[in-house]
Amino acid sequence: EAESDPELLELWVADMDFLPVPEIRDAVINYAETHIFGYPYPSDELYQSIIDWEKNQHGYSVDKASIVLIEGVVPAISTAIQAFTKEGDAVLINTPVYPPFARSVRLNNRKLIENSLVKVNGHFEIDFEQLEKDFVEHQVKLYILCNPHNPGGRVWEREVLEKIGRLCQKYGVLLVSDEIHQDLVLFGHQHVSFNTIDPSFKEFTLVLSSATKTFNIAGTKNSYAIIENDALRKSFQARQLRNNQHEISALGFIATEVAYQNGKGWLEDLKEVLEENINYTVEVLREQTDIGVMKPQGTYLLWLDFSAYGLSEEELHARLHDQAKVILNKGTDFGVEGKQHARLNVAAPKTLVQEIVDRIVTNFPKKG
Repeated sequence: EAESDPELLELWVADMDFLPVPEIRDAVINYAETHIFGYPYPSDELYQSIIDWEKNQHGYSVDKASIVLIEGVVPAISTAIQAFTKEGDAVLINTPVYPPFARSVRLNNRKLIENSLVKVNGHFEIDFEQLEKDFVEHQVKLYILCNPHNPGGRVWEREVLEKIGRLCQKYGVLLVSDEIHQDLVLFGHQHVSFNTIDPSFKEFTLVLSSATKTFNIAGTKNSYAIIENDALRKSFQARQLRNNQHEISALGFIATEVAYQNGKGWLEDLKEVLEENINYTVEVLREQTDIGVMKPQGTYLLWLDFSAYGLSEEELHARLHDQAKVILNKGTDFGVEGKQHARLNVAAPKTLVQEIVDRIVTNFPKKG
């Protein structure tokens, strides 16, 4: 929704206030200069750029046949839900989580199972006892995992992922691993792509990713599913075709290829800036407010807990919007666990981040 108040700072939409890799702009200009805007086809170079990126950045060796292009990770989640489950089937997510997960399950008339993450030592953990119980009690067919996790910025370790994989194997659960933030892991944490853990995991897993989040090119619309199991891939593609979702815009092809070919140095610089912004925000909010700040291990998103202030949901979000004049994501959009929470995006120049933090500190002073 467009806001008319010029003083409001919008820190909710998951975009970055940084200029993208300059070669992307050049490539789009060159495309326009050809005056040819007909049907595009993915080039071998595009596939190769994805293969090289996965191999060099994440140690995941993928062959071209396993890659399915689709306009976005969220559409891919819906396609998977439709391809592999039927109405009334149980689909599990770990809440609080990125709002389109729950929305996609509900709008497709599947039974939504919300498995609550637990806060341990200031970050999220999975309650495996409860997860197994949920699998069994609800006969879960599909599990949508978020790794790195949005909104907590949790980068799941290999042991955690292996445990998830073993449970999925045991109960015949298909896994959709949304790894769109895989390139934005920080502070020495390591992203582990799900299919690299054990070759047998490839039989029940779809890995979803994209260059769009990493390189701030969400408007170009392109992402990919890595589906190594032939039968799963065929079912996914059949559903995609039934929805007529098999075409990508020319800009999506171009931007992804150029980002992956030219973006490595840019990404390294970006991560330094994000780490600095996160450290600054965490330090100041912890020192000068009673806000509980979850320090992310990845992503540029901070999960803030305002419960110490004893405000109702309405009061909290009115104070943020009307007094602090910042627009954050409402925590409750991420699940019931998001009461008294908000999500803050710090992918912006330091001066802007300082201004945001100042406004929050001023309106949420330490008590006593």
